[in-house]
Amino acid sequence: MLDLLKPNLYGPEGTESAPGHPCLKGGKCGHCGHVFFPFQVYGCEICGATGEVLKPFALGGCGTLIASAKVHMHSPPAKSVDNIGGPQAPFVVGSIKLDDGPTIRTLLIDSDERPLKAGDRMVSKLVPIDGGGKTLLDLRFTQPPD
Repeated sequence: MLDLLKPNLYGPEGTESAPGHPCLKGGKCGHCGHVFFPFQVYGCEICGATGEVLKPFALGGCGTLIASAKVHMHSPPAKSVDNIGGPQAPFVVGSIKLDDGPTIRTLLIDSDERPLKAGDRMVSKLVPIDGGGKTLLDLRFTQPPD
């Protein structure tokens, strides 16, 4: 299997709620139950609990499209430490309310055959990208097959 571009944010394995789709590495507050993404230990957004009370929690890669936008012009992508730039325009970004709780912003796979609209079901998928001379897998969301 190819390496993941951002292994601290997502994994190839599914969850019980979405076994066939890559998971997102979120967290859950052991004090109030708030679910969040990405995982961090700085503090719960709801109750302020910190440290070991915040536990890793795998989020299923399924949700509902809230909004999307196609980016036609974009400044040149900045290179990361690994010499990997961001997406080349045109590309589509979207807000997805995950079934497991959080709303995330992510890149979407655009399809001319099925235009995206608010309320569409979306699923996570790993897609190959150019990782500065080597192929890596990155997470995108797309409409599930009919």
